[in-house]
Amino acid sequence: MGFYQDTNITSGDFSWLGAIFYLGYLLFQIPNQYLLQRFSISKYLGTCVILWGVLLACTALAKNFHQLLILRFFQGFFEAAAYPCIQLLISTVYRRTEQVTLFGIMMCSNDFGIVIGGLIGFGFLNLNGIHGLSGWRWCMIILGSTTAIIGLITFIFLPDKAKSRWYRLTPAEMEIVEDRIRDNSVVENRVIKTEHIREALCEAPFYCYTLISFLAHLLNGCVTIFSTQIIKSMGFSSMESILLNIPIGVTTMVLITTTVYLSRRFKENNYIGAAMCFVAFIGVLLLTVIPEGGAMLVGIFCANIDCVSTIVLSSISNNVSGYTKKVFYNGTYLVAYCLGNFAGPLLILPEQAPRYLGGMAVYMAAMLISALLFLYARWAYVRDNNYRKQLKAEGKLPLSQASSSNQLEDLSDRQDLRFIYRP
Repeated sequence: MGFYQDTNITSGDFSWLGAIFYLGYLLFQIPNQYLLQRFSISKYLGTCVILWGVLLACTALAKNFHQLLILRFFQGFFEAAAYPCIQLLISTVYRRTEQVTLFGIMMCSNDFGIVIGGLIGFGFLNLNGIHGLSGWRWCMIILGSTTAIIGLITFIFLPDKAKSRWYRLTPAEMEIVEDRIRDNSVVENRVIKTEHIREALCEAPFYCYTLISFLAHLLNGCVTIFSTQIIKSMGFSSMESILLNIPIGVTTMVLITTTVYLSRRFKENNYIGAAMCFVAFIGVLLLTVIPEGGAMLVGIFCANIDCVSTIVLSSISNNVSGYTKKVFYNGTYLVAYCLGNFAGPLLILPEQAPRYLGGMAVYMAAMLISALLFLYARWAYVRDNNYRKQLKAEGKLPLSQASSSNQLEDLSDRQDLRFIYRP
């Protein structure tokens, strides 16, 4: 859409524009951990989305690489609140058995955005030159303004807790909500419990999911930033390259739906996660070995990690109890997410075009290691479940941890020995 010509950037500069976004995303996770627990989700998320939209619209004013770099950094800075807020909202409002479906819907929403984005991108091509502005500038103005409006709606109307006034709950419904909260084992708490953080740092699954997030998003950083350019290198025109992102989004939605179905059907998270890592591995392998041309699209269709992210988020939500601990787990997941997305595009070296074998080898190794980490996390959860079942059978569960119908305590999964993990 004239982006390179208007701003005089190179393909190397474009890689840095992809990476710097995640540096802003990463740096915001430190204050985000504090702010998320201190303020209501609707007001906090709404404010960040408004600022995110304003910065996106301002990108239309950029004329060189340095201006774009600054704007991209702050776009990542304010977008960084979105995932943690949504993840915490799903964890506190929906039952554990429902959460994998909701995380699947969240990831499908991203890919539906890719589908609609392809059509919108086609429309922006036709706006090129209107009032002297390139199509990409219209893209930033219109999508940025829309984002700011969505932020305002979020600020005012988002129901951000299970007992939100927007639900207008009856006394009978309040009792049902209490039961749902008890099933989640997540009780909203404005007090930051440092013992929950220390506990997380001593757990094997914490490091497994952190590493999976980093390794998987190395590939995501490449595919997200370079998908249109990779497709164009197959011999398609600029317009065809934009439109071919539509079947990529649809294929990913199908894969996510399949992942959610298998997880609920077999009551498994980590086995399914390992399988989805292998699918992504196959996708990268096909991009490496298939002769140049349209057949390489099969590799692009498979080389996505949204299915892997769905399982990681679901497993964290299902298996981490304690409000501070859950916020910390989600925040650390996003730190790894940022680092992976930051480093991923930088592995695509211009001198290795068009196959980028060095980067592709790293992506394939990362997906295989991620599969092994899923299997180890599952083993750790099964081991802990067996220990808790043995305590129950022997009548050794502490009486102080018995559940109460009148009071819900903000206990972590380690503190509540009646908590059973979902492997």
